[in-house]
Amino acid sequence: MTNHPGFGSGDQPQLHAPDGAGGSTAPLAARMRPTTLDEVVGQRHLLRPGSPLRRLAASEPGAARSSVILWGPPGTGKTTIAQALAGSGKRRFVQLSAISAGVKDVRTVMQDALQHRDFYGDETVLFLDEIHRFTKAQQDALLPGVEQGWVTLVAATTENPSFSVISPLLSRSLLLTLHHLDEADLAELLQRAVTDTRGLKGEVELETEASEAIVRLASGDARRALTTLEAAASAAIAESRETITAQDVASASDQALLRYDRDGDEHYDVISAFIKSIRGSDPDAAIHYLARMIVAGEDPRFIARRLIISASEDIGMADPQAMLIAESAANAVALIGMPEGRIPLANATVYLATAPKSNASYNAINAAIADVKAGHAGRVPKPLRDAHYAGAKQLGHGKGYRYPHDDALGVVAQQYLPDPLIGREYYTPTAHGFERDLAARLEKLRRITRGE
Repeated sequence: MTNHPGFGSGDQPQLHAPDGAGGSTAPLAARMRPTTLDEVVGQRHLLRPGSPLRRLAASEPGAARSSVILWGPPGTGKTTIAQALAGSGKRRFVQLSAISAGVKDVRTVMQDALQHRDFYGDETVLFLDEIHRFTKAQQDALLPGVEQGWVTLVAATTENPSFSVISPLLSRSLLLTLHHLDEADLAELLQRAVTDTRGLKGEVELETEASEAIVRLASGDARRALTTLEAAASAAIAESRETITAQDVASASDQALLRYDRDGDEHYDVISAFIKSIRGSDPDAAIHYLARMIVAGEDPRFIARRLIISASEDIGMADPQAMLIAESAANAVALIGMPEGRIPLANATVYLATAPKSNASYNAINAAIADVKAGHAGRVPKPLRDAHYAGAKQLGHGKGYRYPHDDALGVVAQQYLPDPLIGREYYTPTAHGFERDLAARLEKLRRITRGE
């Protein structure tokens, strides 16, 4: 097979035949790159029968084609899919990197594609890596070729295209989202690399523990998994051993292999310690457990969800900003992925750990739910009932309702709870943080609304 240099290795656009995965001296990740969509591991939501990618790969020469923007974290197969699309129809495959290419390079590709189409009937797939790095002017240069069908653009980005790709180009392309590979996908990929003639050719075996360690360290990144496997295999072969061990993986990755089973006790123990450290206002311990989860390859979305729960349950109204901070961290992780996502997760962890604590809202809703389940409810007071439908006013609905905004204080004496629950207090604010001031205000509000 022909070895293809990486994207952006020069100033000129690179034209490659897409039917090779790298020679014997190429890195394992390059040698194991699939040449057809059927070989792609993971991304099942994009590769099911009849999907846009399948239709694009199977379309007849000369048929209308849609350009594609592939959005996803590193190592999820964006380049692989682009090359597989080109290989499926024996099309010209041109690669550009937004890091090194300019408007001149784009125009050169477009002119060449037009000439090849008109003179030879060849179709061109232009793979543009890291399109988010292109300026508006550079992206504008792509539009004529995309609009006229001179090229089928397959662009890759790790950033949200809604913010990084111009609207005219986005509207003319299919936006497809790629996800991190799951553990089963990575395990399959590793085993294939061990036995495949393009890979390690069965010269070594991979212990189950070693495979699990690589999967944890890869955090859903196929390229990282194969790179780690290759380094670990080199260590084993250098010592004339036929088995790759977990120690080989640890040495290759320069990381201690944490005991961390996402389906076992360690998973629950660490997340429990993480939440309890935040609740206990110890940011150092909380950061430690966050680091253990990140290094072990825990799903960052799981961590972010736990932060949101902690902000609601353990901080609540003592610091209303805590929920916003936790939610912002979750959104940031979804937007930028890992490893950069560790930073907003750390920011949120420290904020929550150092914030004043209150579970008053948590206790309030639990007590209210318990009352409702126990049958302590009662009819809604008539002044509060909906009076907008026909016949409601004749039933007395809404009669006697006092509109708080008509009062100078914005608060009026009025019964809001059902009769059986008059005087019931669910929410009892603490003396911590914002709730300290809220407690005094709530006392006044209750006196007014109850007419005391």
